[in-house]
Amino acid sequence: MNLFPLWNSLRIALIATVIIFFLGVFLAYLVKKCPKVLKGIIDVVLTLPLVLPPTVCGYLLILVFGPNHPVGAFLQTMGIQFFMDWKGGILASVMVAFPLMYRTTRGAFESFDENLASAGKTLGLSNFYIFWRIRMPACKNGIIAGLVLAFARALGEYGATSMLIGYNQYRTATISTTVAYAWNNNDTQTALVWVLINLFISAIVLVLINIFENNNKKGAKL
Repeated sequence: MNLFPLWNSLRIALIATVIIFFLGVFLAYLVKKCPKVLKGIIDVVLTLPLVLPPTVCGYLLILVFGPNHPVGAFLQTMGIQFFMDWKGGILASVMVAFPLMYRTTRGAFESFDENLASAGKTLGLSNFYIFWRIRMPACKNGIIAGLVLAFARALGEYGATSMLIGYNQYRTATISTTVAYAWNNNDTQTALVWVLINLFISAIVLVLINIFENNNKKGAKL
């Protein structure tokens, strides 16, 4: 059995999740501090991929990173290719999964008690220290929930990924595209195997997050 789709899906999802973490935290914090009108505009733009069909997201990515478009052509001259390459799956996953991290993290930041930050400033603590050692730990449950949702979404991404990187058994195949390819070729047994693998991984992620939340609740009681 060719396990490349499993390896490829995991590396795409993990790399995308790391990018989404830093991007989501930064933009959620930045938008929180923006004026109300500007916040509303930026919020719509950043959340739009959540409500767009994945195929539309894939088409937009092709318009930017396709070989016949300026950005994609320029990147290819530098030896960087996203179209029909597994790295394009990272772009697709970041685009469709980012809103989940952003919305969850922004909600966590908005519920943060700013008196804690003010108290830190009166003690002479730097903004950097307050952000990473006070704000982030206080908001960690919301942030981790966003990360889990983003990872699960990235792992199961199909629409945008299939449009941008297509399907190549040993170069671009993911679990989702392999399921679709097997089903379209009447290979229901292979499709079922990959569906079960995806279910197993997703179940493990959910179990781990439940264990984490239970440990947090026990720690809070102590």
